Amino acid sequence: MKDPTFWFIARASGLTAYALLTTSVLAGLVVKSRPTRRLKQAATTDVHRFLAVLALGMVALHGVALVLDSTVHIPVLGLVVPGLVGYRPVATAVGVVAAELMLLVYVSFALRKRIGVKNWRRLHWVTYVVFAGATIHGLTSGTDAAQPWAVGLYGGVLGLVATATAWRALTPRPVPVPARGGSR
Repeated sequence: MKDPTFWFIARASGLTAYALLTTSVLAGLVVKSRPTRRLKQAATTDVHRFLAVLALGMVALHGVALVLDSTVHIPVLGLVVPGLVGYRPVATAVGVVAAELMLLVYVSFALRKRIGVKNWRRLHWVTYVVFAGATIHGLTSGTDAAQPWAVGLYGGVLGLVATATAWRALTPRPVPVPARGGSR
């Protein structure tokens, strides 16, 4: 009998990465459309970035656990080159691309001044592609995807992100408060 430890770690880290990605996306949506003035933009941005780096860490653990697992044979190069994994190749390729795009968006935080805020914001739209890719990957390659709890999880998360996106799109942006003592 094979030791299922790495398989369990792969499943748990994949689901955890998805949950962290989702909360990072939701925090990112809150950054610009703060529902209350009590939420400080800098603090919300820090939480958003922290959740993103935690999600990337879980994605890395997910990949390492899959390589170390003996149930499915995944080459190390399969973690970075889409299409090299024989197990559900399209679904795993979507996961690889989503992870690489997620890393790109995260690295863009450090490059924001160099690439310009406008380009940085445009690049952040890729987050929706990352989220969609992670969802597709989980639903089509995850061994638990057909379980009622997993269907509920994915459905609930999709509903949350769709609702938060609509809310942000329909909510007027906060009007900046002019500084005191400024010109009149």
